Amino acid sequence: MQTRHKNILYNLLFLVVCAGVLLFLLFAPPETTKPLPHDQNHERFMTMKKKEAEKSCETCHFPKGEAPLPETHPPKYRCLFCHKRK
Repeated sequence: MQTRHKNILYNLLFLVVCAGVLLFLLFAPPETTKPLPHDQNHERFMTMKKKEAEKSCETCHFPKGEAPLPETHPPKYRCLFCHKRK
């Protein structure tokens, strides 16, 4: 009988954990990071490996570049960690 009670307890614990994860995912805030633009400037990065593509981001996104990043932008070396390719 003791084993049966343990199994019921483990099953209930498993269901509670699953429900907690489900609720966490259902109420998670929406993604707010802009995706990598799918335009002529970024087209070549769509097929590159992430590390390879990220090496080229600073050619336009450095402080005096064509499209500088704001001062409040987080670390600049992992662009495709946040900015997903479509």
